[in-house]
Amino acid sequence: MRLTDIRYPAAALFVALSLTACGPENKAPASAIPIDVTTVVTKPTSLPASFTFVGQTQSPQAVDIRARVSGFLIKRNYTEGSIVTAGQLLFEIDHAPFLADLASAKAEFLAQKARYERAKANLDRVLPLAAENALSPKDRDDAIGSAKAAEASMQAAQAQVQTQELNLSYTYVRSPVDGVSDYARVNDGSYVNTENSLLTTVSTLNPMRVVLSVSEDQFLAIRALHDSGRMSMPQDGRMQASLLMADGTTYPQAGVVTFASTTFSQQTGTFMVRADFANAESALRPGQFVRVTLTGANYLNAIQLPQRAVMHGPKGDFVFVVGKDNKAEVRPVQVADPSGEFWRVESGLKGGEQVVVDGAGKTTSGAPLKVTGDAPIGSFGAVKATAE
Repeated sequence: MRLTDIRYPAAALFVALSLTACGPENKAPASAIPIDVTTVVTKPTSLPASFTFVGQTQSPQAVDIRARVSGFLIKRNYTEGSIVTAGQLLFEIDHAPFLADLASAKAEFLAQKARYERAKANLDRVLPLAAENALSPKDRDDAIGSAKAAEASMQAAQAQVQTQELNLSYTYVRSPVDGVSDYARVNDGSYVNTENSLLTTVSTLNPMRVVLSVSEDQFLAIRALHDSGRMSMPQDGRMQASLLMADGTTYPQAGVVTFASTTFSQQTGTFMVRADFANAESALRPGQFVRVTLTGANYLNAIQLPQRAVMHGPKGDFVFVVGKDNKAEVRPVQVADPSGEFWRVESGLKGGEQVVVDGAGKTTSGAPLKVTGDAPIGSFGAVKATAE
């Protein structure tokens, strides 16, 4: 083999490389081309705070309807599950035994009344004679004692009449409140007494109470924000509440927090909060599960960003900021509490940073940026972006 056979391929490669390097179109790498982006400048401000919990509707007054006398249940006078009014007759217990007891009590009262009148008349005759010393003091005292005893017996008999009248009235079982009725716990014809006295339940509907549980972690986090000056509570101390129903619809009436327990439940590790909602149309019923959002508090000196500006990587959330020489810089952030088109930034930004919004998905750390303007509010996405 000749030496020239080896040199020619090497020479050909050198010539080809030289021609390529000296060509008329020597382009910069694609990464050196500035990326068109829109930005937003962060600014600490006061932001509304909201807290969402799972709650359950509860009647503020669920009244157990119980039989107050023993007897046979002879009639149910309401439709189970219907709306009833205060004073409406719900059940009837056999009246006959109580009518007889009342008649007997009235007869006893009349007998005791006659005895008292006789003793009173005798006393009226004795007192003038005793005043003239025509009778002994003993006879006078006996007359006085007999009259007083007869009067007491008459009053006892009168009280017994009232007792029997009450017992008779208890055979007509009425609802004490306006509300929705439950099913009948005892069938017609059954004997009711102290062991099975519960007949049904009537629950008031307006207002409707919603009970929710706040965990210890949630309570401590809210208290830490308040104590550190990063959150303010309503001036009147009463937070507003809204409801999201199980089908995703929003309950039209706003509520207000009326009670917050000051002690934790040892069984659940939570404390109870109650909110009341107007329910004139009876749209809410006891026992429903709902999502409750409490509002009225505010985050102080907080920063919010368009959701579109926040990226997600293996190490967590981050944003790109316009740094020195208009180059992209990565800033890790911690976000929370999405509100419409925005995230609230808990940490990572202090205010004044120029954060990339549109174009963040194609930006890399150190890439040159060309800011084309402020990001339009309407272009913010509703879902947090994910970096590829």
